[in-house]
Order: sequence, then C-alpha cells, then structure tokens
Amino acid sequence: MKKETSNLSLRWLYIAICTLCLAFAGIIYAWSILKVPLADEFGWSNTELALNFTLTMCTFCIGGFLGSRLTKLLGSNLSLIFSGLLAGGGFVIASFMQGSIAVLYISYAVLAGLGIGIAYNVIISSVNAWFPDKRGFCSGCMLMGFGLTSLVFGSLLDSLFANEAIGWRTTFLLFGIIMAAMICIAGIILRKPAADVKFPEAKKKAAKKAENFEIVDMSPLQMLSRVSFWLAFTCMVCLVAVGNSVISFARDLALSTGASAGLATTLVGVLSACNGLGRILTGAIFDAKGRRFTMIAANLLTIVSAGITLLSVVIESLPVCIVGLCLVGLGYGACPTIGSAFASAFYGQKYFATNYSIVNFNLFAASFIATACASLRTSSGGFVAPFVLLLCLACFALVLNICVKKP
Repeated sequence: MKKETSNLSLRWLYIAICTLCLAFAGIIYAWSILKVPLADEFGWSNTELALNFTLTMCTFCIGGFLGSRLTKLLGSNLSLIFSGLLAGGGFVIASFMQGSIAVLYISYAVLAGLGIGIAYNVIISSVNAWFPDKRGFCSGCMLMGFGLTSLVFGSLLDSLFANEAIGWRTTFLLFGIIMAAMICIAGIILRKPAADVKFPEAKKKAAKKAENFEIVDMSPLQMLSRVSFWLAFTCMVCLVAVGNSVISFARDLALSTGASAGLATTLVGVLSACNGLGRILTGAIFDAKGRRFTMIAANLLTIVSAGITLLSVVIESLPVCIVGLCLVGLGYGACPTIGSAFASAFYGQKYFATNYSIVNFNLFAASFIATACASLRTSSGGFVAPFVLLLCLACFALVLNICVKKP
C-alpha cells in the first residue's frame, strides 16, 4: 500500500513539470510575434509567412502520430529526448538562415513542428495515464501551459528582437536550446504508472446523467469506422480553424483596429492567456458536465467570438476587437482539451496515444483554412471576408456538433 500511495503522489510532480515543458514547446503559437523580424529583414510576404504556420501545424499533427508510434518502439523517455533534440535543432538552424524561405520551412515548420508534435503527444498520453479520474482537468492543465506561451514570452520576445546586441537570431538560438533542454529533462524524469497503482474513482454524476454509456477500448481502425468520430472531427476542424486563423494574424488584426505596435503585441499575449484559460476551464467543465454540454458550449462561444471580431473589423473598434480576441482565445483553448477528453471518453485509454494523435489531425485540416483566410485577406484587402468565412464555418460546426452521439 505504501508503494501505491508513493507512486500516486508522483502524478502531481509530473503534471507540474510537463506543464512547464509544454509552455516552452508552445512557442510555435507565438508565430504572429516571431514572424515580425523575419518579414522586416527578408521582406517575405504575409502569404509566404502564413504558409510556414500552416506547414508547422501539419508537421505538428504528423509528429503527434509519430509520437504514438515511437513510444511503442523506443518508450516514452527516448521518444521525448529525440523530440527535444529535433525541436531545438529546428530553432537553432533557423537562427542561422540567410534569406531562403525554404530554410525557414525546413527548420521551423518541419524539424521544430515534428519535434514539438512528438513531445506533445508523448507528454499528454503519458501524464493522462496518471489521471483516469480527472481526464479533463489533466489535459486542461498541460494544454494551458502549451497555450500560454505568447503571454509569458510575448513581451520578452519583442524586447529581445529590438535589442541590437541580441536580435532575433540569438533569440531563436536561445529558445531552441532551452526548449530542447526542458523536453529532454521531461524525458529523463517522466514515467508511466505501474500496474499496482490504485487511482481514486472518477466522480461523474453529472456527466452520466447527460450521456451514460460504457467506455470501450477501440483501436484506431474501429474509431475511424464510427460516424461519431467523423462528425466530431469535422466539427473540431471548423472550430479550430477560427482560432488558428486569428492566431496567425492576431497582431495585424489588432493594428488594423487602431492598436499601437506595443499594444498589438500585448493583445497577442492576452489571446494566448485566454487560450490557456480556456483549456483548463474546459477540462473542469468536461469533468463536471460531460462531453455533450462542453462541446456545444464551446461551439456557441466560437460563433459569438467570430461574430464580435467581425463586428470590430467592420466598425474599426479596438475595444470590441479586444473582447473578440479574448473570446476567440477561450473558444480555441477549449478545442484541444475537448479533443483529448473526447478520445479518452469515447474510445478508451488502451489506444489513447494513437487515437488522440488522429483526432489531433483536425489542426492539419484547419491550418489550410488559416492559409485560405490569409489569401482571402490579401485579395480582399481586409479582414471582413476571412471572418465571414470563419463565422459560417462555426455555424456549420454547431449542426455537426448536435449530431454527435455516443459510439
């Protein structure tokens, strides 16, 4: 019994370490800040830079799938160390690029994106195994760390970029080294729970009332054969597309409504903070109210956020834009937590790592919508057309959401 209690207490240490680790890995979500010095120095267009974000999201999803495979071959520890070296190496290589955007795509999008995707999947699946009684809370805490990067590091990045003695090259180099070190440390420390560990029973009264069904372990192929999966997956693509698109041009959006350069950077951090807050709040709501209530509430929030942000662009109101960005962040933060908890609640824990990596491919599809919005912004000369598209997608998602039933 002593051994069981001791082992169980480790889960709080793991969740703390891994949340901090994911805060560094979430640097890819600070793209609207990271791209500024690159555009200034190399003159790359918004479309070229938006494509880098799209490629990063794609390789992030592929990395997540590879992470589930690598864990079976190498174990979670070696997989994390490998991913840390890959992600950090991508940033280090990017710090030395000399004007070829292909180098940016290979270093930042491919190497760093793959490495962070692998680390993300291995960390989430490994730590989730310690919290069968608090799936939503566990996912929410770690994903909060992943989403808070722009708030924590946004102003720091701006200051480092502006400092002539440091600049963006040294900043990329330092972040690459620190991120690699953090992920490797997690790889050395993190362990999966032993078979003799006894966990508290989950309190699911509210959830059972709303949607009562027995959780059955399903393989990836079984999951992919379910209509419930495809309805939820397509719904998540539409919802994630709203957040992805806004993240890719958040700074420019704020500037267009009258924000100063400094305030625009701060608002990217505010968006990030709401993203992180949305993740942990959604986890708590999922545990208390169940999947159906949480997904529909997140969907309605995304519709409202897209509508308010569209209004801010039309009337050119900075205060309305700030409200819109906050709501977009909260809605976007709900999506990964829902994806993680949904995969576990509907399809079990046995194949969770692989199933979750497949669910996470919603980012892959959504990233192309973000690129389309960037192109639409360029061709239309403003943000109105992109937000009309995003609002329509959010409304379509609600129709799909209502149709998702127990497997």
